[in-house]
Amino acid sequence: MPYARAFIKGNFLAPKLDGIVELYPYLEGTLVKVEIANLPPTKPISNNEAPVGPFGFHIHDGVTCEDPQNKFEQAKGHYNPSNMPHAFHAGDLPSLLSNYGYAYMIVYTDRFKPEEVIGKAIIIHKNPDDYRTQPAGNAGDRIGCGLIEKINETFT
Repeated sequence: MPYARAFIKGNFLAPKLDGIVELYPYLEGTLVKVEIANLPPTKPISNNEAPVGPFGFHIHDGVTCEDPQNKFEQAKGHYNPSNMPHAFHAGDLPSLLSNYGYAYMIVYTDRFKPEEVIGKAIIIHKNPDDYRTQPAGNAGDRIGCGLIEKINETFT
């Protein structure tokens, strides 16, 4: 059973984007399970325009997704409690690969435990993360956001 989850919704740049992220305690870190639907159609780089997709995917330090008209700017920067350079932030996760607007991924990270990110925002970006550019990987506009909430379900 997951320890925490976030329901992801899109903004005006991806109004139908919808999905769920679940966090499971595992070994010394977290299994992150992601299922997202209705991502924008992917587009390769052309005429000096940035590509659309794969989609940058990060845990951010902010605690709100309340400003979709401002591209979720209140979600702040990447979750980075150790003040590391980009690609080594605790919140840096692999970009999402989409087929027909659908992405599914399970990834393990030892950079955080689920209880450490309760209340944080998860952001999906329009462009791929280059894992080099400082401070945040040049992943472009924020198109989806969800808040990580602890699951309080118990079964008997």
